[in-house]
Amino acid sequence: MRRFALGMMTSAALMAGLASQVQASSKDYSKSTKTDLVTKIMGNKSYQVYSSLKLEEVTKKVKTKTKEKKKYTVKKKVAVKKKSKKGKTKYKTVKQVKYKWVTKTAYKNVKKKWKFGKKLTVSADFRYAHVQSKSYKVKDGKRYYYIYVNGRPVGYVNEKAFALSKANVVSQVSLVNNPSDSVGFNAEDAINYVTDQHGSLVDNDSVEISCKSAELNISDTGYVSSRKAGTAVLTFKYGKAKATSKLTVRGDAKEGISSADVTPVKTDLPEIETWSARDGARLSSSSTITSKDAVSSSHKYWATKTMSGNAKGADIETIFYHPAVLSAPGSSNLEAKVSSAVQGIDFYDNDLVTSNLDLGQADNWEARGHMVYYNMRKVKKYNWQLIPSKMLSFNTWLSYIKNIKVSPYMKLGHGQSVGSTKKYVYVLANWNRSKNWSNSQELIRVKKSTMEIDKIWTFKVWNGSAKNPRIFLNADVIDDNTLLALFHNAYKHRYEYWKISRSGDSFKAKEVGATGSDLISNSAEVQGFVWNSAYDVYYIAFNDYLFKIGAGLDGKTDAGKLLNYYKFDTGRREFEGLSSYGPELYVNLNHPMETLKVNHITK
Repeated sequence: MRRFALGMMTSAALMAGLASQVQASSKDYSKSTKTDLVTKIMGNKSYQVYSSLKLEEVTKKVKTKTKEKKKYTVKKKVAVKKKSKKGKTKYKTVKQVKYKWVTKTAYKNVKKKWKFGKKLTVSADFRYAHVQSKSYKVKDGKRYYYIYVNGRPVGYVNEKAFALSKANVVSQVSLVNNPSDSVGFNAEDAINYVTDQHGSLVDNDSVEISCKSAELNISDTGYVSSRKAGTAVLTFKYGKAKATSKLTVRGDAKEGISSADVTPVKTDLPEIETWSARDGARLSSSSTITSKDAVSSSHKYWATKTMSGNAKGADIETIFYHPAVLSAPGSSNLEAKVSSAVQGIDFYDNDLVTSNLDLGQADNWEARGHMVYYNMRKVKKYNWQLIPSKMLSFNTWLSYIKNIKVSPYMKLGHGQSVGSTKKYVYVLANWNRSKNWSNSQELIRVKKSTMEIDKIWTFKVWNGSAKNPRIFLNADVIDDNTLLALFHNAYKHRYEYWKISRSGDSFKAKEVGATGSDLISNSAEVQGFVWNSAYDVYYIAFNDYLFKIGAGLDGKTDAGKLLNYYKFDTGRREFEGLSSYGPELYVNLNHPMETLKVNHITK
């Protein structure tokens, strides 16, 4: 890894760098200079964005004065001899050469001149968009990059519009004291972004990270242990970009130890199986949208099977089609690609937030991706698909862009433990292949105003000791201090419901219910979990099944009691996340990615 490289430069390397600069300065930039496709981070200053930038020869009308010899005959009487006796003088006509100033109009080519195209908008409109570039032109010594915004080719902007040599990191990280944590905290998780001198996103592995502490240290691979209490200052550096973060390992090693002592409620479920995810639908949103790709009608699916026997106990209907991608074609780098592979969703009023991981990334230990915010007040459910294309007029497209925010590349874990409040989005970034280890669980808070991480905590939940940990792959945030989390105890064939409360930087956990069933008998993974506050019930989603279970938090229902289930024939399209706001319930389906509202669900 390059993270801890000292960055020493030999004299030979320095001379080679200077030589390359000399060559670059003499280069003809009338044509675009191509680069790798890179992500650009927008700065706080606003600059004009132009549709084009061309270097043209200008023809100019120039008037010049020239002196020209011209012979012409002047009739002039010149005396040739003296007067005659009669008193008359004889004359003759002579030719005389005259010079005359003649003004001529001439046309000639003068030096080349840069010409900007149409003024489209200002760079501030793209402050929270996903901006990329793969070429630039140099005008008067300044670089103008051709940018793609959320996948659509747009135009040229001065590179001063970008955040040049900037490091943006989380200011505070608070870790639980966990003597059994075998991994520790990955310092890279605290990075929002680091840029080079041209405003291009730097790979996290290229950032030098150091740790200053009397109690803690950072490993060669960039992890800080949380096995003992202490404080540290992490410094992140790349070139001239530099930032610091304060990290604290809390003192109480018993924090998070609780008891799983709730008696599970038995169910009379028949054996229910669902198909495997590998047998699911393969149709997906295209990475480039054409009129043929765009979906122009809603889907509606009725439940075909319920516990009550009512074959139409609920239906789900499309309210929103997600963009196929929000990145430029050729974005193979995961940091550059904003995929449509949504794993989790959450609504708060009319705000929709999604966790977007590239296909297959959700199963990775350090699974990372992007979060996307949509202002649904401005939504037209079919048009959002067209954002990466030029099928929308520029003004219509721009009105949508102003209502979308894309987060930096960040840790998401499995991506299905997503929740939000008025100001914040929360992600419980756990690995879905962890096998219920005793390591700490990472809770990330993102500011909605910027979609940047502003705080990270870790916590642990153990049933008595580290021998019986509870790792939550699905959770719902119900306010800024409380999570409700789901744990599948496969050994005891039950689901447990836990309430995790935060006070300051400390966490307490309590089991608040349990269901004595695996719900699905063939070990299918949970695809969504949410608490509906209006009816005090949990919903748990599998591939095509939705289970409704009493929460008992408000006394309206019996905690852990199975109330109903619903099977939807979606053509083997998986549920990918659940959300609830007030009485409403929402589900997400893949291939193509869309959000649907649940209607007529029996109370």
